[in-house]
Amino acid sequence: MDPLNFLSSASIVVGTFIGMEGVAWFAHKYLMHGTMWFFHADHHVHEPGFFEKNDAFFLIFAIPSAWCFVTGSMAGSDFRVWIGTGIAAYGLAYFLVHDVFIHRRFKWFRRTENIYLMAIRKAHKVHHKHLTKEEGECFGMLFVPLKYWTDAKRSMELKRHTNHPKQ
Repeated sequence: MDPLNFLSSASIVVGTFIGMEGVAWFAHKYLMHGTMWFFHADHHVHEPGFFEKNDAFFLIFAIPSAWCFVTGSMAGSDFRVWIGTGIAAYGLAYFLVHDVFIHRRFKWFRRTENIYLMAIRKAHKVHHKHLTKEEGECFGMLFVPLKYWTDAKRSMELKRHTNHPKQ
């Protein structure tokens, strides 16, 4: 692949990945907390078992990604392959951040002292304080409002101070 095509393809992947945060925010706010609340409710009020009806939402993103891969490949690896790659990369990031890191559905990434990751966790906890579809906040995943960065930094400084007090 020549450098220009590589840059073009990489730009499509990165742009799609970034754009998916907006798509995820919109889907979360208006679909999951709207007409499709039936599938999302068990995510806010945890029920026994590993799987949730909410897990079905991965199809919202997996189907367009797969469609882009298939149709783009059939056309000789056109731009749709790279859009599908960006969607799939966002899906992987969402899985790792949301299901693994925040909700700890798998026993990986248990502890962190990374302010960004702590801010994500705090924003998501604020989102989950609402048990109904109304009055929600913090619908995004990877772009965190500044106030949660500030809270995370303050918490980290407090933790460091209490663990290592100056003498």
